[in-house]
Amino acid sequence: MINTNLFMTVNAYAGHSVLLDKIGIFFAVYLIYLLLLLLVVVAFKNRTSWGQRMFWEALSSAIIARYGIVEIIRFFYHHPRPFMVEQVKQLVAESGWSFPSGHITFLFALSMSIWFYNRKFGYALFVSSLLVGIARIYVGVHWPFDIVGGIIVGTLVAIIWHQIVGIYLKRKIQTRV
Repeated sequence: MINTNLFMTVNAYAGHSVLLDKIGIFFAVYLIYLLLLLLVVVAFKNRTSWGQRMFWEALSSAIIARYGIVEIIRFFYHHPRPFMVEQVKQLVAESGWSFPSGHITFLFALSMSIWFYNRKFGYALFVSSLLVGIARIYVGVHWPFDIVGGIIVGTLVAIIWHQIVGIYLKRKIQTRV
């Protein structure tokens, strides 16, 4: 009930303003590409081993979260998208099961991984990721709980992956000595 009410409250604004709809579509569909480009620019601008480690850890964490964990969850748990069960204003095309949000899982794994290395950049990514989540609800393709699920899955995968990478690098350094 809360999930549906929150969704309907946010999605109710869709279709009333061309400008707001274009902003919603940009955030829901295209901002993720801009954030990835920004990550690549930051990583290649900072060619230190620290910058490269941040880039590869963040990217691998996001890929594991989105294309590993999300797909496993969706294989076992089939949750329909809002437009499959409700009369909604759908502004973008989407298919497949909705829980958890793949976009948000990817972005929160990325954001959390970056946060471990650069708090300011990490916070900016968290805020941007939340905006993507709200926009995904606004355009009619995700329930609020899909977004929350994506936040939890992405964050947990990034934390666990950061620990695994840390253990691996510590052992690698110890074997050199």
